[in-house]
Amino acid sequence: MSTTKTVSEFATAALRAQHVARGVAETHPFFVARAEGTRVWDTEGREYLDFIGGIGVLNTGHRHPRVVEAVKRQLDTLMHTCFQVASYDGYVELAARLNALVAGGPNKTLLLSTGVEATENAVKIARAFTSRPGVIAFNGAFHGRTLMGLSLTASSTGYKQNFGPFASEVYHTPFPYEYRGVSSAEALKALQYVFDARVMPSQVACIIIEPQLGEGGFVPAPVQFMRELRRVCTAHGIVLIIDEIQTGFGRTGKMWAYEHYGIEPDLVTMAKSLGGGLPLSAVVGKAAIMDAPTPGGLGGTYAGNPVACAAALAVLDVFENEHVLAQAERQAATTAAALQALARQHPQIGDVRGLGAMMAIEIVKPADLSPDMASAGKIVDLARLRGLLLLKSGTAKNVIRLLPPLTTPPDELTRGLDILAGACREVFA
Repeated sequence: MSTTKTVSEFATAALRAQHVARGVAETHPFFVARAEGTRVWDTEGREYLDFIGGIGVLNTGHRHPRVVEAVKRQLDTLMHTCFQVASYDGYVELAARLNALVAGGPNKTLLLSTGVEATENAVKIARAFTSRPGVIAFNGAFHGRTLMGLSLTASSTGYKQNFGPFASEVYHTPFPYEYRGVSSAEALKALQYVFDARVMPSQVACIIIEPQLGEGGFVPAPVQFMRELRRVCTAHGIVLIIDEIQTGFGRTGKMWAYEHYGIEPDLVTMAKSLGGGLPLSAVVGKAAIMDAPTPGGLGGTYAGNPVACAAALAVLDVFENEHVLAQAERQAATTAAALQALARQHPQIGDVRGLGAMMAIEIVKPADLSPDMASAGKIVDLARLRGLLLLKSGTAKNVIRLLPPLTTPPDELTRGLDILAGACREVFA
């Protein structure tokens, strides 16, 4: 007798609780049946505007036709060999295109499957190149859930729980968060303290930074801070790793967020929207650094899977042929204007911030500007009931972030922003 079940038979909260590990969180209590563009439908037939985008994975939207067609073509020829066993052209073609997109060079690329794999391997590459152990990350950072990823992450104790001990030779320093009183000058002074008191620069392999914090609350780094960080790394022979996993692929209005700062990274980690919905990540950087590990030091069974590579090549075609960066700029202007107008109406919106279309609002208690997680949660829940999916971030989970596809039609973007405004009015009334 067959034990095969349809999706709908398992699409219940009770069966999820019975069969799925408790540690896998659930933001919105429903099951998705299908998705298209900016919209998703649940198993009850309700439609939602998706301003989460798989947590920044769908900058080109759900099931973009070019991506779907590329995946179907690839499925007809090759699904897997393992690139270390036998090469295929999709991996090499994608590497060449990514190398050309990252500043500096000549560059080389390593393809992987997940964002945290990119993080882990970037650290390995930096250590191999410098023969140094130390790694510096920032308060508020999120770099993944593996041992090294969690060691670098400092955005929520919920991610770390009792999973230690963590990797050694990892040091944290304040991120410049001006709304919460940490200026660029203070953050740079704190970094110098790390060098003076905790680890000598000559023992630091790399500094890894999100140019705009993701899970940490969508806080963009100031220009002067990023430029000085680049100078410090160059002066001490430290590899500067720019984590573009959430900020990359047009989310900030440029292909890479580091372009806002006029600097060159040594290594760039990327994932999320690279694969258009399929698991794919990469480390791209200066060839001399990337080539530090010897053969066998890098790779992975599924790393750079042919189907995911085909999807990524289609994503890059979409960016080129459909002028996605121009769409991102228009989305950014519309979103910023709407959120700033909303903040003028409600003192509970303490800050509106973000680079390009990577925008967020910080919800606070007006009396003392302390984080108001409860109100943020109510806004997210009420927006869902009205057909809009949103996600919180920030250490106190009081920041509402917006990640709609960059290809969102203007009318759908406006409708989603109107739903957010209505939810704010009701919660703040």
